[in-house]
Amino acid sequence: MTQRVSFTLYATDGQARTGVINTPRGEIRTPAFMPVGTAATVKAMMPESVRATGADILLGNTYHLMLRPGAERVARLGGLHRFMNWERPILTDSGGFQVMSLADLRKLTEKGVTFRSHVDGSKHELTPERSMEIQKLLGSDIVMCFDECPALPADDKRVAESMRLSMRWAARSKDAFGDRPGHALFGIMQGGVTPELREESAKALVEIGFDGYAIGGLAVGEGQEAMFGVLDYAPGFLPQDKPRYLMGVGKPDDIVGAVKRGVDMMDCVLPSRSGRTGQGWTRRGQVNLRNARHAEDTRPLDEACTCPACRNYSRAYLHHVIKSGEIIGSMLLTWHNLHYFQEIMAGMRDAIAAGRFADWEADFHALRAEGDIAPL
Repeated sequence: MTQRVSFTLYATDGQARTGVINTPRGEIRTPAFMPVGTAATVKAMMPESVRATGADILLGNTYHLMLRPGAERVARLGGLHRFMNWERPILTDSGGFQVMSLADLRKLTEKGVTFRSHVDGSKHELTPERSMEIQKLLGSDIVMCFDECPALPADDKRVAESMRLSMRWAARSKDAFGDRPGHALFGIMQGGVTPELREESAKALVEIGFDGYAIGGLAVGEGQEAMFGVLDYAPGFLPQDKPRYLMGVGKPDDIVGAVKRGVDMMDCVLPSRSGRTGQGWTRRGQVNLRNARHAEDTRPLDEACTCPACRNYSRAYLHHVIKSGEIIGSMLLTWHNLHYFQEIMAGMRDAIAAGRFADWEADFHALRAEGDIAPL
């Protein structure tokens, strides 16, 4: 690949932005929501179905893929795109968050992290250099630098130490990544909920120089008010001409609030995880299809939705297959949820381009405030 990954900003409306990330594997329209394909699959979905929802890019998890089936094996099989039959862009996280949240017996040093696999107990070492190597073997289009993400709340001393370690790891990640046309490397801002630490982190990343910048260390227990408090200023520390990625977010109102504050990209397991537990996300809020009130409801889950679940099936049927534990229940609700999340993104892109984002946002919140349709 000789084409460079680039970002074009088309329009702004307040702090909200719309544009496109150009990659050799296709365009990523922003604001963009990335479905999470943890282990080379978006659970309960075929890749072509994910694409049909409007997704331009998927996220894969370095930690899970390095443990099973292994990055070297994926490379021998032609890379992650071929392996999972997704030829559009893929972003992979660095593995740092999963190491901290999932692995047992982990040891953190300046060099990196040693840990035992949650799969079979085998011992592994993950460093900035090894993370870059794994993501290269996978063939990721957008690579994330290796960082440490402490859970919040945490005191400023702990957050500052963690952030500065992540900045040193970011520099090592950049060196190890090298010059790879067709692939992008994103830095990750840390600093908790402290403006001075966030600014220090952003300055360090900009000095190193990245193709895009993520806002990390949020959606880790601090709550929406604190998250929005950080997003009120943190995107402004980052370059205007580079994409901004808020990691691990979130619920529909989280996503809208983040875009309002200048974020371009997001990812979250929520749409697929909710789909597997009988939860549907709609324009009127969250609906629990397990509730008995849906048992004889012949109406669609969302009357305005064009996904297969809403177009072809009733609430009564969805209630039945979910209560019965039928696999089609997870499939249909996951498809619906991903479709709805992508509709949110498309709606925001159009509204920003037309200069009417405030009106769109007001309508979004007003309909949700009305609540779900009344039972029959």
